[in-house]
Amino acid sequence: MRLSDLSFFNLASRRMNWLGARQQVIAQNVANSDTPGFRAQDVTPFADVLRSTGASGVRTTNSRHIAGLAGARAEGVGVNDDPDAYEESLDGNNVALEQQTIKSTEVTENYRLAAQLYRKGHEMLTLAATGVR
Repeated sequence: MRLSDLSFFNLASRRMNWLGARQQVIAQNVANSDTPGFRAQDVTPFADVLRSTGASGVRTTNSRHIAGLAGARAEGVGVNDDPDAYEESLDGNNVALEQQTIKSTEVTENYRLAAQLYRKGHEMLTLAATGVR
């Protein structure tokens, strides 16, 4: 039996993958914070990923678009313009480093929580199977 076959571990794993994809998008926002006309992006909410049928929301719409890291993102995670982005600057860029820092901290804390839950679930499964801590 694989741990990913258990719903708890599958959910924790999917959450960690989603958080990794979100951190990647936040890093791209920070890297482009001085690029004129760049629009801040964010991933689809995790609830939408859970409802998805597995089709990736990341795709190129023009043959000249760069595919980027779409294959490295979690399954079902789409990247869209961030509707909560702060005001845009005179050059059209709407990335606020303060907002990206807050989002990055949230992702870090949520990832830490998901990893701890995964670890505790593994410890409980081990205890149930062996009776030894």
